[in-house]
Amino acid sequence: QLFLQSQCDQHGVLAGAEALVRWQHPEQGLISPALFIPVAERSDLIIALDNWVLARAGELLANWRSRGLNYTLSVNISPRQFRQRNFVVGLKSLLDESGAAPGQLTLEITESLFIHGMDEIAERMHELAGIGIRFSIDDFGTGYSSLAYLKRLPIRELKIDKGFIQDAPSDPDDAALVDAILAVAQNMHLEVVAEGIETPEQAAFLSTRGRIIRQGYLFGRPEPAEVWLQRWTTPAK
Repeated sequence: QLFLQSQCDQHGVLAGAEALVRWQHPEQGLISPALFIPVAERSDLIIALDNWVLARAGELLANWRSRGLNYTLSVNISPRQFRQRNFVVGLKSLLDESGAAPGQLTLEITESLFIHGMDEIAERMHELAGIGIRFSIDDFGTGYSSLAYLKRLPIRELKIDKGFIQDAPSDPDDAALVDAILAVAQNMHLEVVAEGIETPEQAAFLSTRGRIIRQGYLFGRPEPAEVWLQRWTTPAK
């Protein structure tokens, strides 16, 4: 099932959502992606799963476009999927057929994507960025250590891992890491999303540090796409 989790600006105004996937097991109920995504990533099942999510995302973006909604939708893409020979052509075709606006789609990728085949990865990213698709580095600072890719690739956004946010209000080391990421983003004119915000203290910590998009239970838990859509697109009475 496709779930969505809201992303809000510093004023609490909805900016977009992240697309998440859940497995509704016939006997065990709703299963966390923490259990089945690692299994899928060890096989080609992750490709089929990514394709399914992208197809649903295209339908959702087309729906938003028809309603005049300018929200952004973030979708996680596995390195295995991104390296598929037909990925770029397939994604372009999906967006054309669905009528979705490429500029409202953000592809979240991890730093592990850049370990091998950087030239080919860069070419694909620039081709997709050329039609308006945005790129975000998920879990920034937890993986690949080189920052050289930030100047070579069309990155628009850094996503701060919840592990840094969790104790930032009380732990000087975590606070320093968050400030370092924000400094990089500011100097390279990149947007920032902080995920895993669960407490008012965490939100207050970020509020003193400029324009940061927030995501976490404090602003809304993940919920089925149709429920989210009804909540945010139904006119208030």
